[in-house]
Amino acid sequence: MSCGTSWFVLDRFSGKSRADPNRPPVTRLFPLVPPPQTGLYNPHDLSIPFSDALMAPLQILRDLHKASSSKIVLLVLDGLGGLPRTSDGKTELEAAKTPHMDQLAQQGSLGAIVPLGPGLTPGSGPAHLALFGYDPIAQPVGRGVLESIGVGLEVRRGDVAARGNFCTVDAQGRITDRRAGRIPGEMAAPIAERLATIRVDGAETVVRHVREHRFAVVFRGSGLHPALADTDPQATGVAPLPVQAADPAAERTGRIVQAWIDQAFDLLRSEPLANGLTLRGFSTDPALDPFPEAFGVRAGCVAVYPMYRGVSALVGMRVVDFDGETPAEEFRAAAAAWDDFDFFFIHVKKPDSRGEDGDFEAKALAIEEVDQALPALLDLKPDVLAITGDHSTPSQMRSHSWHPVPLLLWAPATARVDHAHAFGEAACAAGGLGTIPSASLMPLLLAHAGRLEKYGA
Repeated sequence: MSCGTSWFVLDRFSGKSRADPNRPPVTRLFPLVPPPQTGLYNPHDLSIPFSDALMAPLQILRDLHKASSSKIVLLVLDGLGGLPRTSDGKTELEAAKTPHMDQLAQQGSLGAIVPLGPGLTPGSGPAHLALFGYDPIAQPVGRGVLESIGVGLEVRRGDVAARGNFCTVDAQGRITDRRAGRIPGEMAAPIAERLATIRVDGAETVVRHVREHRFAVVFRGSGLHPALADTDPQATGVAPLPVQAADPAAERTGRIVQAWIDQAFDLLRSEPLANGLTLRGFSTDPALDPFPEAFGVRAGCVAVYPMYRGVSALVGMRVVDFDGETPAEEFRAAAAAWDDFDFFFIHVKKPDSRGEDGDFEAKALAIEEVDQALPALLDLKPDVLAITGDHSTPSQMRSHSWHPVPLLLWAPATARVDHAHAFGEAACAAGGLGTIPSASLMPLLLAHAGRLEKYGA
């Protein structure tokens, strides 16, 4: 058995536990860890979610804050994880030329993270909340809130926010392109402004263009409820779905949103590309614990896309404004704000986009672009650097997946060195950090940065 993850096995007949490297079929598997003194982890209690097995509750971390001048960087390559191609058995990360990441891997520790739980494919919002140390299943946050906040819209408790996609439909109303040919922003923004003129009974609406084919819409009024299903069928050749309430309390809200959509289709009818739309991620402000208070750090976000700026702002990070889109420009923005923060979340989108395009080589090149710019980030001398993804996006699947995400932890003063030769999925699967829930990463980073006191006597 490798020195990565050990497994705690519950015998389905006797209820007794045993360590078993062969991982036979059982009722439930847990990573083998010492039971914490909180009493929250009981291997005989099958009601405990997977994510709780290695999570330190936020209220405990709040009591363990320790003052330090250390700097932490969480560098997220969106959709980093992949699957091996048949030609040489390498993933996009393994095929990419990444000499700087490989050197960090040789000096640090490797492992993998699971955003939600085995077999669960996460959306971008839940995946990032997990990276930030929150439980995205116990505290769900919809993409509508994230997109809206990311472009500067206010989302109050009781508002209903949604992310919109312009799409192309044929004469029969069937979707032919779910993203309207990725219509450029200079064409899409005026169309979003026209949508802002729609008026419906029962709610005020605010609409703002996000990027390319995406926009955000916020419904504001009394008695609104966000429990609405997406209208995006996630397929072409079919019509957008009608608004459906997932809870009786949301039926009135569903009628209001459907009335808005009906007027929107009338407005879009003459558009050559964006002649339809879909809405997803209906949600409201979840009132999460502020990140700076929960983890005791001044936190800054460097991200290009509004959704990721939104999820950062939602948890209380300060978003760094800058011009540019490349990793090199993002690292320069971090350098300019280096004295303002203890913790930096830096997000790079392209690996995920190229994975969803099904382009293996382009995803590998997007990873290489980050590696080429990495020396500028290392010149800032962070005390702790984690390089990972929010989820996997294998180019073979053209979508997010449930596969564990590679994790590289570089902390020269405190890390146990794996002596790995490169940063990739195979090396991470055998790494000393094992496979852990994404929500366990933040306590690990704080500990390596000397920002947590001992727990208990």
